[in-house]
Amino acid sequence: MHALPLTGLVAFDTPRLALLLLAVEPRLRGVALAGPAGSGKSALMRGMRELLPDLPHAELPLGVDDEALTGGLDLEATLQQGRRVIRPGLLARADGGVLAVDGLNLLGEGAANLLLGALEDGELRIERDGLSLRTPTRFRLLGAYDPAEGPPRAHLLDRIGLVLQMPVIGQPAARAEIVRRHRQPAAAAWGEELEMLRALLGTARALLPEVRIEPAQERELSAAAMAFGVQGHRADLFACLAARASAALGLRDRVQREDLELALRLVVLPRATQRPAPPPPEDAAEAPPTETSPESEPDAGAPQDDPREIDEEVLQAIAVELPEVLDSLPFAASRRAASGSRGSTEGRRGRHVASVPTDSPRGERIDVIASLRIAARWQRLRPRGRRPVEIRVGDLRVKRYRSKAGALFIFAVDASGSMALNRMRQAKGAVHSLLGQAYVNRDKVALMSFRGQGADLLLPPTNSVELLRRAVDQLPTGGGTPIAATLVSSLGLAEQARRRGMHNIVLVLLTDGRANVGLRSDRAGVEEELRQVAAGIARSGIRSLVVDTQRNFLSHGNAGKLAGWLGGQYLYLPGASGAAIAAAARASQ
Repeated sequence: MHALPLTGLVAFDTPRLALLLLAVEPRLRGVALAGPAGSGKSALMRGMRELLPDLPHAELPLGVDDEALTGGLDLEATLQQGRRVIRPGLLARADGGVLAVDGLNLLGEGAANLLLGALEDGELRIERDGLSLRTPTRFRLLGAYDPAEGPPRAHLLDRIGLVLQMPVIGQPAARAEIVRRHRQPAAAAWGEELEMLRALLGTARALLPEVRIEPAQERELSAAAMAFGVQGHRADLFACLAARASAALGLRDRVQREDLELALRLVVLPRATQRPAPPPPEDAAEAPPTETSPESEPDAGAPQDDPREIDEEVLQAIAVELPEVLDSLPFAASRRAASGSRGSTEGRRGRHVASVPTDSPRGERIDVIASLRIAARWQRLRPRGRRPVEIRVGDLRVKRYRSKAGALFIFAVDASGSMALNRMRQAKGAVHSLLGQAYVNRDKVALMSFRGQGADLLLPPTNSVELLRRAVDQLPTGGGTPIAATLVSSLGLAEQARRRGMHNIVLVLLTDGRANVGLRSDRAGVEEELRQVAAGIARSGIRSLVVDTQRNFLSHGNAGKLAGWLGGQYLYLPGASGAAIAAAARASQ
């Protein structure tokens, strides 16, 4: 297999054009390529490096820590030279060039925040370890991600001018041509085309300051952004920049209709959150002509508004793409999301985010490099004796970690009565639906059934679909309904999860609510005992959802009463699908 230059890639006209726009106009800030594995994102990123060989290129790995991004004190050089030596970080080394990120949606929170600030401000500010520095970071960001693994942060995508979905190559001839080109050495013609493309970029950059975009064209782009439900004004600015860059690539000094259409497709359409409203119907009857006096006639020499270049037909043609792709667009998905980020938790697991001073390092993980960096400042003032470095307790720094805080969904299924198998099918479908996004959201799901005298944990907290299949193959049914014992078991699971840093707990009960087995009370005291245990669940901060599975003509309101005691939500879904129950569980977070 041979790596192909940008000019040798097959069926990538639109992504290649987006890279050319970014090469001409750095104020577009970046290109985000969305597509599944094997769709050609890496080939385009390599092609960008060959297209701009004179610019610095840097790759941002997913496991990068904050210090590698920002830079800071070079400890080894500082100790050797006896003065502070600053080591530039990855963001600073990419200044004036291209920064490539494969897996833009999988970046840690700290790295994403630093990248966000560098894109927005064009500089990086370092205020730590006695340093106060400002480093320019004006780079072009080339990001790629797989939408199946979740979208990138909306704030990050909002600061990238061009966002596009990788095309699907479904023609056998095109796929065969890709295989043929990769199996043989790169043709000389592709190298010649690459040189011609570089020459075109140089000419387009020189022409760009002279390219004009009319005020009427700017208004049309803004009106189109409003029609597609684009929020904010960055898209309007990026669209104008993209239209001017497209005209410069066409060696034109004025923006034309095709430039506006390209800006709509690469800037506005990916940010759409709604379909444009259809144009109003034309009136059947024409208005009668009115007489005008010579004084009211327009002056032939007066400036007139330019005719619309993006007509309704063009907008509707672009909008035809939306019905199939709107649900997968990152901005539409982010507008629908109500719960937002699940946050993060600090502890001894996760990603190293900071090193802090400590009075007693016992039981803590000492950050040796950070401690030496602090001690290096004072070596000239300390008597070292035979030791090359004098370290004191005040120099010690311990590590702090942060990890994403997912949610734990505890499904408790009533396995008593004739509806037990139906409830288990509903719970299995809901758990399977939640596990589909468990990896992205760091969620875990537990499944328990209750019958007889207690509750059985069928599926411990996990994000494995395979474990779910094994857990519910055989389920005994019948017997009493020990809801109070189930609540106590759920509380124990929740406490274990909280000790592991997972504080967002959702309890989903699939039951008719008719408890008849207590913990210690006889049958007459079961209801009062259940009310007290449910109140304890409510005080613990566990969110609850009671799904009433009883038929309406048989229901006595027990499930609704239980939801009230739990301080949770009541849902009457006797024949609901697993997806509907999963959606209700997500909404109750």
